[in-house]
Amino acid sequence: MNGRHLLDTNVAIAILKADQTVLDHLANDDDFLISATVAGELFYGALNSANVDENVLRIRSLLADAVLLSCDETTARLYGEVKTRLRQKGRPIPDNDIWIAASALQHSLVLVTRDAHFDDVEELSIVHW
Repeated sequence: MNGRHLLDTNVAIAILKADQTVLDHLANDDDFLISATVAGELFYGALNSANVDENVLRIRSLLADAVLLSCDETTARLYGEVKTRLRQKGRPIPDNDIWIAASALQHSLVLVTRDAHFDDVEELSIVHW
């Protein structure tokens, strides 16, 4: 698989847990990105864990190896468009996942996820690891 990949939270967690399937895919990948939304979800999980310091360090190490994407007006517009289309189809997904999808769409990235509900987002390129 070639190209640039945006990691969903569940895939980032799999990396932190040393999931061999995900690690094998990343060994063949030249570039991966993480959105600020995913980083926020990771830090939230770490700050509510039994091993806060250790988990925060692991997240910082992961982020040091990735490109971190922030949100801007374009991301916000795409968020609104995606959320509207999903509502019209009667297929809502969690708001944070809409932000993640909007980031992938904005930057023409392939979203790497384990969540099937992203399949409802039109024009989103997805792979499931």
